[in-house]
Amino acid sequence: MTGILEGKVALVTGAGGGIGKAIVVAMARAGASVVINDIGVSLSGQGGSASPAEETKAEIEAFGGNAVISTESVSEWQAAQRMVALAKDTFGRLDIVVNNAGILRDAIFHKMSPEEWLAVVNVHLNGPFFVSRAAAEIFREQGSGSFIQMVSTSGLIGNLAQSNYAAAKMGVVGLSKSIALDMKRYNVRSNCIAPFAWGRMTMNIPTETPDQIARVENLKKMTPEKNAPLAVFLGSDAAKDVSGQIFCVRKNEIFLLSQSRPIRSVHTGDDWTPESVRDHAIPALRSSFFPLDRSQDVFTWDPC
Repeated sequence: MTGILEGKVALVTGAGGGIGKAIVVAMARAGASVVINDIGVSLSGQGGSASPAEETKAEIEAFGGNAVISTESVSEWQAAQRMVALAKDTFGRLDIVVNNAGILRDAIFHKMSPEEWLAVVNVHLNGPFFVSRAAAEIFREQGSGSFIQMVSTSGLIGNLAQSNYAAAKMGVVGLSKSIALDMKRYNVRSNCIAPFAWGRMTMNIPTETPDQIARVENLKKMTPEKNAPLAVFLGSDAAKDVSGQIFCVRKNEIFLLSQSRPIRSVHTGDDWTPESVRDHAIPALRSSFFPLDRSQDVFTWDPC
């Protein structure tokens, strides 16, 4: 049976392990020729090795898939150009880009260093821009293409000690929507997936209290592979009318997440003053304020 991505070419960043590997393997199984981009660094972005990508490539080739490796860094403009060129030169085209590469440098905000901020923003925000921008020329010329941007509930909802990561991921949400709007005329789509999965990006979650231990045990049930089917679908022609959306995957649950829209308003016949804002506007709006939730405060039930 012909796969849903037969004849297509996909570039997946951070594809040597975890969610990226699960997606690139699933896309290859669905018929796509794939570029496995991974520089093999640690979770904090240190080191570098081609072995994770090589292992992924061997797994794909074992079932007859077509794969090539890119060890370029997403955080460099010219490197992004080279990885996109590799897809075009090797397979003749490019149809799908999955911006998944990531590192973490967690720190409480008032203790976060400029180096920790820049390291994460360079990979998680500049990287998706560089790679998407490089691929945009090919997508525009061929009149088709799908961007899949991996984001996070750490930004969409909130989390502790991740201001760099959360800010970058929310930047990607805005980037994705802008791409969807700007490139609609060329039949190019861009969507976001906020994944839940147990892996090296979540292994640093504290396990000091019974609640934390229980949460981690539930996270372990959410394997990276659970996120792959939605990504494969979004890269296929079956998703030609799906663009500008934010999805979330949690084990066997798929959520469509809301986007910022006005939810309540107040009006005055006169000009607002600080005092009238204090006495009238804020009291009227307060019941609709959002609490300082974290991701686990919103997703309170066990993954199913």
